[in-house]
Amino acid sequence: MKTWVPSDAVADALGDLPGVECVVYDGTSPMPEGVADVEVWIPPLLGVPDVPATLARMTSLRLLQTVTAGVDAYRPHMPQGAVLCNARGVHDAGTAEWAVGAMIAVLREFPAFVDAQRRGEWTYRHTGVLADSTVLILGYGSIGAALERRLAGFEVEVVRVARSARDGVHAMEELPALLPAADVVVLLVPATPDTAGMVDAKFLARMKDGAVLVNAARGGVVDTDALVAELKSGRLRAALDVTAPEPLPEGHPLWTAPGVLITPHVAGSTPASGRRMLRLLRAQLERYLAGEQLINVITEAY
Repeated sequence: MKTWVPSDAVADALGDLPGVECVVYDGTSPMPEGVADVEVWIPPLLGVPDVPATLARMTSLRLLQTVTAGVDAYRPHMPQGAVLCNARGVHDAGTAEWAVGAMIAVLREFPAFVDAQRRGEWTYRHTGVLADSTVLILGYGSIGAALERRLAGFEVEVVRVARSARDGVHAMEELPALLPAADVVVLLVPATPDTAGMVDAKFLARMKDGAVLVNAARGGVVDTDALVAELKSGRLRAALDVTAPEPLPEGHPLWTAPGVLITPHVAGSTPASGRRMLRLLRAQLERYLAGEQLINVITEAY
């Protein structure tokens, strides 16, 4: 069973499975031979140059297992008969930890104090604080639950919002009424046609003065121009692990906008994620070989 994997580490984790032939393709090296014979593909974290063309040549593909929760690069181009699975759960710890750290950094003004340290200036002042605030989690799934667990000791009120309502979770339709009370809004929604540009000027205008927008979802969820306008006005602040465009080009106004902390899409890039990824891939391939039900299968409800 020809299996394309993104790294030697993945090949080592899967190579002893019966009948599995691992070929490393990291997306930067030349494409290996035998693309038409690939039955299982595990693409690299940063993707490959031409996903549609690659998938069109994979006429034997039966399973595409991503190493990310997002599958928007692959879903529209899946060959008939192939199953698409994501890495739901793998990056929960890292992403949730980043979100907590990012919101605290912005509220407590850590970036400004770092700048003052570099200048050798003692700039005492009161700052904001996470305690007693309301944190709205938009896109409440496994990462949202992991984030809430990490917020448990910070004395905050958590408001949960998802695509559809369930016990303790508000529906997306309720969002306009919930936004004005939130001190922090954390974006964890998947990239879909419904979420593209959803954080637009109207969305941002509903947020309270001084609120913090934390984006750990995808850059395209946010209207960048509208966010820059709010940041420049000083009314809102933000912490962004993802941007549109991405990578953020030199000279882009987001780099110099006041009140924003930017990290280069690193929230889930941790040793914990790597360990959990290898466990997931091993378990998924064992299920596939045994003809068992796969986990994290992407359906129309994604």
